[in-house]
Amino acid sequence: MSARNTSPKAPPIKVAHLFRPLDEALMELLASLNDDDWQKPTPAKYWKVKDVAAHLLDGNLRTLSIQRDGYFGEAPPPIKAYEDLVGWLNQLNADWVKASKRLSPNVLRILHRATGPLTSAYYESLPLWDEAIFAVDWAGESKSYNWMHLAREYTEKWHHQQQIREAVGQPGIMTRAFFFPMIATYFMALPHTFRNIAAPEETLVTATVSGQVGGAWHLERQNANWALVDKPDRASDAAVEIAPELAWKLFSKNIRPDDVKHQLKVEGDKLLAAQVLQMVSVMA
Repeated sequence: MSARNTSPKAPPIKVAHLFRPLDEALMELLASLNDDDWQKPTPAKYWKVKDVAAHLLDGNLRTLSIQRDGYFGEAPPPIKAYEDLVGWLNQLNADWVKASKRLSPNVLRILHRATGPLTSAYYESLPLWDEAIFAVDWAGESKSYNWMHLAREYTEKWHHQQQIREAVGQPGIMTRAFFFPMIATYFMALPHTFRNIAAPEETLVTATVSGQVGGAWHLERQNANWALVDKPDRASDAAVEIAPELAWKLFSKNIRPDDVKHQLKVEGDKLLAAQVLQMVSVMA
């Protein structure tokens, strides 16, 4: 699937202006952590707080080296399938986290302060309708525009920071301003999630993230494909509602559908509703 042919006037999701305030919130968060906090477990399963902070730093360093400077330090192995790409990325992440165990929390803070503003400045410089350096694979795109690439990068920064916040019990980014662009980006993967699901034409599926920070996304069967559509004027054939504190963890694969199935509101076709829960909006 190629990138969506949307008019280059108003990107569906705007996040370039959010990188700096999100990064400033991260700096305040890291500055507040005590020695015990750095070793607390996170929703990222095997990663502690310090590991997640190191992973976020790696994101900055890779962005500046590869995306800004065009420097690819190592070539990927042969990539024959999506699973090959995920495996390689997971290995890169694991290698970095292992090596960064040598870094103190204070050094991590210093490096974040040095690289965060540079990364934000690079993101702000990108023409939104130019082709992105990397496609957003989890959305089924073989080519992406920069606005979608930035939205994907924003979700990475948001959900890893939220992993730290949840681990240490500090709120701060579960707000409409920060959360909604993240979850809206996640739902760009919904058509790809349904790509192998057959249904009659005009079948309508609605996914809702509850509360003031959330919203509703509508998926319709059109010409033997699935597409996100504006709010329809008819009832959905299947609908699922999920709380925001569960949604971000589910769609970033921190938890799985069986963990939340008893905490959802489901109406209509249960099989179609269950397919919504299979959406994974990260490379995993």
